[in-house]
Amino acid sequence: MADNFTTLLFLLSSLTVALADSNVSCYRIEPGTIAGIIAADLLLTLIIVVVTYRCASFRRQQIDNADKVYMNVRANLKNIK
Repeated sequence: MADNFTTLLFLLSSLTVALADSNVSCYRIEPGTIAGIIAADLLLTLIIVVVTYRCASFRRQQIDNADKVYMNVRANLKNIK
C-alpha cells in the first residue's frame, strides 16, 4: 500500500515537471502540487481518525473493566450513580 502511494506521488511529481512550461506564472499552482496537498491532507485526516478511535476504545475498555464486580465489591466507585 505504501509502495503504491509513493509510486503515485513520484509519478505525479514527474508528470508536472514534464508538463511544466518555461514561462510558468509564479501564482499558478500546478496540478501535481494540488494532488500532493490533497493526498497529504487525506493521510493526515486518516491518521487523526485512527488515533482518536484507538484512544477512545482503549478508554472505553478501561471503564468497562473498572465496572466489573469482584467478590461483591465494585472496582470503580466513581461511576456509581
